[in-house]
Amino acid sequence: MDLVAGRAYTAERRPIRHLDPVLLASVAALAVFGLLMVYSSTRTSLNALGLDPGVYVKKQAAFLAIGAVVVLLMAAFDYRFLKVYAGIIYVVSLALLVLVRTPVGSAVRGSQRWFGLFGFQFAPSEVAKLAVIIMLATLLSELRSRELSLSDVYRATGIAALPALLVFIQPDLGTSIVIASTLVGVLVVAGARARQLGVLALMAVVLVLGAFQLGVVRDYQIARLTGFFDPQNDPQRTDWNRQQAEIAIGSGGLTGRGYLRGPQTNLDFVPEQHTDFIFTVVGEEFGFFGAMGVLLLFGVLIWRAFRIALLSKGPFGTYVAAGIASMFAIQVFVSVGMTIGIMPITGIPLPFVSYGGSSLLTNCIAVGMLLNVHMRRFT
Repeated sequence: MDLVAGRAYTAERRPIRHLDPVLLASVAALAVFGLLMVYSSTRTSLNALGLDPGVYVKKQAAFLAIGAVVVLLMAAFDYRFLKVYAGIIYVVSLALLVLVRTPVGSAVRGSQRWFGLFGFQFAPSEVAKLAVIIMLATLLSELRSRELSLSDVYRATGIAALPALLVFIQPDLGTSIVIASTLVGVLVVAGARARQLGVLALMAVVLVLGAFQLGVVRDYQIARLTGFFDPQNDPQRTDWNRQQAEIAIGSGGLTGRGYLRGPQTNLDFVPEQHTDFIFTVVGEEFGFFGAMGVLLLFGVLIWRAFRIALLSKGPFGTYVAAGIASMFAIQVFVSVGMTIGIMPITGIPLPFVSYGGSSLLTNCIAVGMLLNVHMRRFT
């Protein structure tokens, strides 16, 4: 037993002794598997262009090494300091979302979502997801002494609505869905009643209908929705991605075609297969059993996140962990769902598996925050 700050402090209560090895193992397995999938999905097209077939996987590996350091840094300090700086983090994220819409931001394929930094792209919408979680946790943790009122729900909704709107007009419908779903997940854990959530759902429907009427929704987004709900009436063939994704996953059968042997993957039939549609590579090369193994790893990750929320010593940690769990859950559901035809195409990367530095580092920050909450559940 040591004497720290004038009081007894047992070695068993040191935060470092309470890491979550199951959470770390599931994340590490997904990240390493992601490197294999990024290489498989890009090597053929890079070879055809006469480029290094490992260029994407090398970049992803570099981001993964940085991400490992980020996890350690996020786990090192007391997560409750985030509550003190929540307002600053939130305002900075909003400022970045506004700034990216100026000439400072980079436009790619009609979407202005990124900053170009030293040859890499940084998406402020990724930061906004965590900023919303921290701000919601800060607000709701101050209400623990009384029942959640409709006014509290409105305040929480306002916190999430502003960044969600700024992300939506980039346009980035997928991340907007993630922010909205994270809001619902945190409110449910905070004790929101069904009537209150029903009011939010009604407001969301009205806003969506208004967005269509005002022309905020882009033509290609409308075409994607039309192609999903009525594939027989899709003259622009906007449903091509989904059809090719389903063919690729279906061709994998139970055990898959084998690593680096997927014909749909090698012939590059599925667009964006190293990012938003990387689950098609999993299904084609490793089949049903391989895909279920990946989903099992995600299930373990989300389970540990919710478990950390339940074990947290204070409400702030509970809401942070619940928000992160909700964020991962909706991203996995939508990313996988749009490749198997149960969700419209919205463009959401598969956490830790898809190629992308901003997404990977954001997910690593989230895992570091989860470890932080878990490590300090006794202090």
